[in-house]
Amino acid sequence: MPGVGIGVMIFNKEGKVLLILRNDDAKKADSDMRLEGTWTFPAGKVKHGETIIEAAIRKVKQETNLDIESPKIISIADDINDYAHFVTIGLASKGYKGNISLGNSEEHVDYKFFDINDLPENLCMPSKNIVNNYKNNIIYKGADNNE
Repeated sequence: MPGVGIGVMIFNKEGKVLLILRNDDAKKADSDMRLEGTWTFPAGKVKHGETIIEAAIRKVKQETNLDIESPKIISIADDINDYAHFVTIGLASKGYKGNISLGNSEEHVDYKFFDINDLPENLCMPSKNIVNNYKNNIIYKGADNNE
């Protein structure tokens, strides 16, 4: 059964997006999809009883210590690999408050703001799908390329 996940594209004042780097160690990276060693948007699973927006706000705070402002849904994707299947809801936030901190978790080891047209090659699949949908102004594009 697929899970429901979220990924949040956070823009800074210069229009760059925040990415965080997952640990190379699969156990420390803590990803059902086995996304260790890849750059990702702040992301995670939606909990039972939690709205998509609540999940986005919670995961961004947990992973980056930032408070995001008015996240908007921008993408839906079927993210499927050999390990897991998630329906990933992509969101965007044009602002945030606070200072970035990855905390004491070993899940993520670095962060950086990137130009959306110059992202790292090792960007994880769910984040790539969010970016592609955002850039092409598409909410959902299925595996058969039909909207």
